[in-house]
Amino acid sequence: MSEAKTVDPKLLEILVCPTTKTPLEYDSERQELISRRAGLVYPIRDGVPIMLPEEARALDDTADRSAQP
Repeated sequence: MSEAKTVDPKLLEILVCPTTKTPLEYDSERQELISRRAGLVYPIRDGVPIMLPEEARALDDTADRSAQP
């Protein structure tokens, strides 16, 4: 019974970053929502997105830099 809870796909379609109001990327493996524009990552706990900026962590973009020209 320790399997990760999933987030409703319809909910993911309507969620936006509370800071920038831009779409979020869903990382199902890490259970996080990523706002690239804000540079923040919002956690998902027990299937519930925590959309509070004070709960977000900074996006570690070191892996993303290699993908950019």
